[in-house]
Amino acid sequence: MAHALRSDLRNVAIVAHVDHGKTTLVDAMLRQTGSFGEHAHVEERAMDSNDLEREKGITILAKNTAITYNGEHTDEPITINVVDTPGHADFGGEVERALSMVDGVVLLVDASEGPLPQTRFVLRKALEAKLPVILLVNKTDRPDARIAEVEEEAHDLLLGLASDLVDDVPDLDVDALLDVPVVYASGRAGAASANRPANGDLPDNDDLEPLFEAILQHVPAPSYDDEAPLQAWVTNLDSSAFLGRLALLRVFNGTLKKGQTVAWVRQDGTTQNARITELLMTKALDRYPAESAGPGDIAVIAGFADIMIGETIADPDDVRPLPQITVDEPSISMTIGTNTSPLVGKVKGHKLTARMVKDRLDRELIGNVSIRVNDIGRPDAWEVQGRGELQLAILVENMRREGFELTVGKPQVVTRKGEDGKVQEPYEHLTIDVPEEHLGAVTQLMANRRGRMDNMINHGTGWIRMEFIVPSRGLIGFRTEFLSITRGTGIANAISHGYDAWAGSIVARQNGSIVADRAGVVTPFAMIALQERMSFFVKPTEEVYEGMVIGENSRSDDMDVNITKEKKLTNMRSSTADTFESMTPPRILSLEESLEFAREDECVEVTPEAVRIRKVILDQTTRGREASRLKRQDANA
Repeated sequence: MAHALRSDLRNVAIVAHVDHGKTTLVDAMLRQTGSFGEHAHVEERAMDSNDLEREKGITILAKNTAITYNGEHTDEPITINVVDTPGHADFGGEVERALSMVDGVVLLVDASEGPLPQTRFVLRKALEAKLPVILLVNKTDRPDARIAEVEEEAHDLLLGLASDLVDDVPDLDVDALLDVPVVYASGRAGAASANRPANGDLPDNDDLEPLFEAILQHVPAPSYDDEAPLQAWVTNLDSSAFLGRLALLRVFNGTLKKGQTVAWVRQDGTTQNARITELLMTKALDRYPAESAGPGDIAVIAGFADIMIGETIADPDDVRPLPQITVDEPSISMTIGTNTSPLVGKVKGHKLTARMVKDRLDRELIGNVSIRVNDIGRPDAWEVQGRGELQLAILVENMRREGFELTVGKPQVVTRKGEDGKVQEPYEHLTIDVPEEHLGAVTQLMANRRGRMDNMINHGTGWIRMEFIVPSRGLIGFRTEFLSITRGTGIANAISHGYDAWAGSIVARQNGSIVADRAGVVTPFAMIALQERMSFFVKPTEEVYEGMVIGENSRSDDMDVNITKEKKLTNMRSSTADTFESMTPPRILSLEESLEFAREDECVEVTPEAVRIRKVILDQTTRGREASRLKRQDANA
């Protein structure tokens, strides 16, 4: 075996929490290397933030960009492929795929906020893959920057994760993590420095040269065996109106050529020969036709109608398949359909029809191997199955930002019948890392959710690792409560543990809903009168309709109220006029929080402007009859 290096190439992933400035930083990298033309509108075409909530649809260009760097100390232009990495634990497969394409990681942290839980998860994956790390402290010019403390927190995070992994990952170089290179930057100003600036100051250098130098010095060039046959691994998919399905892949050995006949190793192990009809490479955010791609290159090929993620492109004369990716079975489902609320279509330009929703779900299937769409016999709604509640919430969030109006059902688990005919539900093997002081609270939380502790390890570092076997139902609504009780420090990562017997009832929410009993506009007078008994999700002057959930009750039962009631007008002055200062601010729920809050008889209305929780049956009288019927059924059962 003859090992060789591609000195003209670097593949690097940027790990960052949403809003920590990766998008702005990559824009500056593209501009300073001349990757865009003089008149290009970079703002409109910039890479999205690495959190999947920020991505639009299935476009692969938001996850991959190529920069051509020609610095003072380089003899030849060097291509730097920047690969995006999702930040959430639900996307473990996508993270591992992205990291399999690169040879190093830039850990980007906000100079004020520091490392956050989502960053911890992706960084753990990078350390498991034994990738070298460059620490980039961004936004040093923030007025509330605390650069030295954030740098120390990041080092503590690296060493803490390394000490947890040292037994599981052989040959992990913990000593190298003690001397991680640090770069200080302001992505907005396009400036970076190896010297730590004062809090709130810009780096003492006016370009990103120190960052490029750190990448060239600390991220190894791709290595390959120059005697090995062609081996390329499909890591993502896209589609084109002209070329059909496109496969994004990394070439590990050999060379890909346009028009070449290659062996296509499918997921079931079968092999067939196919011709590469088009070969594309990336420059900035655009793709361009190319004749060949060598070891270490990230390329896009066409000519494979139903190629899937994890499959191998190999040499027909010497087929050597790479390991296939295993996709866990879906464990969570939700119903996604057209918007059926009284406020549908209030804003022009929204996508409202069932055909539009179905076409969008079909497009999602092309690039997302862990999503399934099932017909439930209704023309306006479909069951969408996925690996986790967050993964499905991200899909809905993307569709919302693309202009869709939707009705989304509460997340449910995907059950099946066992060999004995009894119902079985999916379970998860949940690994939790928390500081020692949160041990009791987490144990209580998992007990309430029918979790069974399988293992507990204390490494003596102040952190405890707990492993639970828990029903997937128990993880619906888990994330928000978990981060709340651990004050944002906890890390939770779940993988499928197969199916087992139904665990029994799990009470997720103790309090009932406050429901509007008529259509109208929310008045401050009604809110002030009711706020002692409930908390609200709506603001004054907001439009509501009958059956819309407008708040949370302090008791366990639902309550219908008139939130549009106005104060009667008189000609008498009052010394006790309305004092709006005493009005409690409403809780504005995000999409994910709304899905967690919804009960079995509730769903979520999603539009580009608003997220509303509503009853499935809007009419108060009909809803009461249905509740009485279900009570009689339960009594007779």
